[in-house]
Amino acid sequence: MRERQRGRTVLESSTEMLEVVLPNDANPLGNILGGKVMHLIDIAGAVAAHRHSRRHVVTVAVDSLDFMYPIRVGQIILLRAHVTRAFNTSMEVEVNVFLEDFISGERRQTSSAFVTYVAVDEHGQPTPVPPLIPRTADERRRYREALERRRRRLALAGRAHRKFRTHSKP
Repeated sequence: MRERQRGRTVLESSTEMLEVVLPNDANPLGNILGGKVMHLIDIAGAVAAHRHSRRHVVTVAVDSLDFMYPIRVGQIILLRAHVTRAFNTSMEVEVNVFLEDFISGERRQTSSAFVTYVAVDEHGQPTPVPPLIPRTADERRRYREALERRRRRLALAGRAHRKFRTHSKP
């Protein structure tokens, strides 16, 4: 039987990434492409999940994603990610996206998302992850809220799965 893994703190999974937005990342209006932002969210989230689990991870769900402000060519896109809760084989990761204007120093949040990852072994099979140890009041609140988000995700996934099976029969 497998020994219970040592828990890890939120800080141990914390990840920060940044890039300068270049013209090849932008639409004709000079704003970063939404798909590029989603790609970077997935990378930052996966790094945080990897740091927590010390395993390869696969993306299984992304909560809704809103783009509140455009990030322009020449600005910096900054992403901060951390695990909010670990379940048996899955982890919820919060990713916050900011723009930073390196000339004015202005920084503001542009997006956020909760992404779910599953840890997998060398055969691609789900594998247990260590528990998360929330330390601060904010971390404990996010930890509690993650359970409700998980319940909603699983309910939506169940409905989608039933709908897909019903509509995909020959």
